Amino acid sequence: MHIIDTELSDVKILTPDVFRDSRGFFFERFNSKSFKKLVGYSDVFVQDNHSNSKMNVLRGLHYQINNPQAKLVSVLNGEIFDVAVDLRKDSKTFGQWVGKFISSENKHQMWIPVGFAHGFYVTSKHADVLYKTTDFYYPKDERCILWNDDFLSIDWPISNNLQPLISPKDLEGVSFHNADHF
Repeated sequence: MHIIDTELSDVKILTPDVFRDSRGFFFERFNSKSFKKLVGYSDVFVQDNHSNSKMNVLRGLHYQINNPQAKLVSVLNGEIFDVAVDLRKDSKTFGQWVGKFISSENKHQMWIPVGFAHGFYVTSKHADVLYKTTDFYYPKDERCILWNDDFLSIDWPISNNLQPLISPKDLEGVSFHNADHF
């Protein structure tokens, strides 16, 4: 496994060594020893989440305030534009975002540490997204920032000026300036 730095130094892209032959392919999606060596994080993942979404679905920007979760995001089928927003008040990159395409084809994973909001937009016909989390889901701790917040100005790859498909809960998100920060 290899690591690629992003514009936000604590958010990383992990790329596996993929072994292909006439039968298909094999790779390690997660190896705790390699992960700790590359990312420097050794806490245990406690929950795996799997979402299936169709094209043009936008989920997020989500985070938990009292029981924050770090996430390791991968795509089992399809492609997404995965986004992390820095909510750490003392960070040099506070209020900045990074977005990367991750897919079942490129097999990249995005590491999003505690202190970041997370969201994604589906660019393929369907996408199955798997993300490991370092804490359990606590609905009362969940927060959401509006996907189209003017201050953040995230450049979502939404084609043909389509309106993305967004859940009612996500439509009630708050602006970055009114959000709880770390």
